[in-house]
Amino acid sequence: MEFPYSKHDASLEETVQLAKEFAGCIGVGEIIVLNGNLGTGKTFFIKNVLRNLGIHNVSSPTFTLINEYCGKFNVYHFDFYRINKPEELIDIGYYDYFNGNAVIFIEWGDLFPAMLPLRRIEVNIAFSPAYGPEFKNDQDSSRIFLIKKYE
Repeated sequence: MEFPYSKHDASLEETVQLAKEFAGCIGVGEIIVLNGNLGTGKTFFIKNVLRNLGIHNVSSPTFTLINEYCGKFNVYHFDFYRINKPEELIDIGYYDYFNGNAVIFIEWGDLFPAMLPLRRIEVNIAFSPAYGPEFKNDQDSSRIFLIKKYE
């Protein structure tokens, strides 16, 4: 996979395949930021990337703010959705996690862009124009992925 990368996934199965391909491109020290509206599949994508790294007990950190996993790599999974101000991230030791010894996923990173490291991979997920949130169900799973690397 070369960056920038874009793909239209017409099904959940295609998203699972994309997650597998993406998992093969990341390693320790990577920071992956996921952006997209509610229900676009940020957590679904992360769960499937992590399955390919030997981690199967993945859940959304919406209420805990961060989940930690051990598999092929140590993984820290942040969710900015319930964060109200940057100081809340500082209070939970946000910067302490950026030690280069893990893979870091951040959902809703676009809510606090000033808190994101310059070096990162951004995965932007949007509903395909044929579908929108009002049509969201298991059959209407068409998504557009745009993945960019910032160095």
